[in-house]
Amino acid sequence: MNEVPERLAVKPSWLITQLAVHVRRLVSDGFAAADARGYHYRILAALHEFGPSSQADLGRRCRIDRSDVVAAVNELVEQGSVDRTPDPEHGRRNKVALTEPGRRQLRRIDQVLDQVQDELLAPLSAQDRQTLTRLLRQLLARHEPA
Repeated sequence: MNEVPERLAVKPSWLITQLAVHVRRLVSDGFAAADARGYHYRILAALHEFGPSSQADLGRRCRIDRSDVVAAVNELVEQGSVDRTPDPEHGRRNKVALTEPGRRQLRRIDQVLDQVQDELLAPLSAQDRQTLTRLLRQLLARHEPA
């Protein structure tokens, strides 16, 4: 680490912010290598885990603004990663479903992000990685909007 004032170097908020800049760069490069974007990954992951969903549900689950969900789903439809069809139970709603090419793309992105995690967390033992993840989840849960 470059020389920084000690009062900064001991503040978790400062450390998290500095690390976030580096993480964003690593993840962005990883997504580019997989010909994807972060919103794509979030949507594909949600569809894989929860099954077909409305665009509104995807936005809530993935924490993506409604207009950004529409744009990302449009891109994923164009790529063949998802299908969008009218919801027979609700006339003004669309259902979005993962396709087989979408499953393959999700696996590719997962592999790239696994490599990013390994690079990011290389100095930590497996146990330290688990502890860090647990602590970050605990902090996020505490500070997320209800």
